[in-house]
Amino acid sequence: MIDTVSTEIPEGSGERVRLDIADRIARLTLCRPEKLNGWSWESTRQLGLLADRIRFHPEVRVVLLRAEGRAFCAGIDVTAPGGAIGGESPAERNRNYYEGIRWVHERFSVLARLPQPVVAAVQGYCLGFGFELALMADIRVAAADAVFALPEAGLGVAVDAGGDLRIAREAGAGWAKYLALTGRRIDAATAERLNLVQQVVPPEALDETAHALAADIAANAPLAVQGIKRSVDAYADAALPAALDRVAMTAALTLTSEDCREGYSAKAARRPPGFEGR
Repeated sequence: MIDTVSTEIPEGSGERVRLDIADRIARLTLCRPEKLNGWSWESTRQLGLLADRIRFHPEVRVVLLRAEGRAFCAGIDVTAPGGAIGGESPAERNRNYYEGIRWVHERFSVLARLPQPVVAAVQGYCLGFGFELALMADIRVAAADAVFALPEAGLGVAVDAGGDLRIAREAGAGWAKYLALTGRRIDAATAERLNLVQQVVPPEALDETAHALAADIAANAPLAVQGIKRSVDAYADAALPAALDRVAMTAALTLTSEDCREGYSAKAARRPPGFEGR
């Protein structure tokens, strides 16, 4: 079940995102490298809480979104507690998933709509929810070993956090459909060519390059920087809110489908899925 009440972030094994602030830069770090920073409802909750703390922090001028380990985020952590949402009937379960995905969108929008610009530093696997999270940043720097994909359709579910919409905004509708409908992976060089990342660097230079970029932004006049971000977002995201609501409904329908159950079962058994459209 989704925790929508607690405002605490446990330290140690329960911590999924960590916040450190220094030199006018807020570093948001995905900190479960042993799970390839797999995403969960709890990850979303913690991200939203930390983004709220950043929003009015007087010392923060830019956010650096990064991850520990060999992957930025390999997608959903299917082993995380509270993964499935229940209901007394198919209709109630569908409704609960719809509200759950809308809740996720609200938490993510706290990050995406921060007044401070967000720079993402991406390495290794950046798949599913991880790719969608990176796309919420204002600027993305990728290590040359980064791999990007939206594999959801192969599991019987929708791209449920708006990643395909943001790819359509940055690279065009054709590329959004190509990536979301096939689930194919692309390397960092291809992502750069499609305007999905702004800079590709050797893996050993990722942290230094991303931090230097964040520092350059932090050195500029904060009111001007924030105004520029708001203006560009107002233009680029004009159609996003209505489209995200449709995403939430599509996600709810697919997450409660038999195809979804078959997709995850097939992946666990390492066999091709047999989808029947129901």
